[in-house]
Amino acid sequence: MSKFENVELVKAANVYFGGQVTSRTVTFNSGEVKTLGIMMPGEYEFGTAKAEIMEIMAGELELQQPNSTEWETIIAPTSFNVIANAKFKVKVKTLTDYCCSYID
Repeated sequence: MSKFENVELVKAANVYFGGQVTSRTVTFNSGEVKTLGIMMPGEYEFGTAKAEIMEIMAGELELQQPNSTEWETIIAPTSFNVIANAKFKVKVKTLTDYCCSYID
C-alpha cells in the first residue's frame, strides 16, 4: 500500500542514534501501529518488544538477524521479519526509507 488513509499521526519524531535514524508513529482505526522512518548510512542495533515486519521502500542495507552471525544484503523494495524480544543489527549503505509494522 502506497498511501494510508484515516490514520492518526504523531507529529513528534522518534529520534535515535543522534538523529541518524528517525521515524513517525502512525495509528490506524483498527489499533494497528506502524512507524515510517529514515535511516542514514551507518551501523545500528535495534531491540524489539513485538515481532516486526520491516518494509524497505528505498535504500540498501546489510541485516544481521537475531541469533545469527550471517549478514544478508537487503535492497529495496523488499521486506523482512524480525522476531519479538530480540536485537538485530543493520549496516545501512544508502539513505533508507522504511515502514515498520508491529505484530501482536
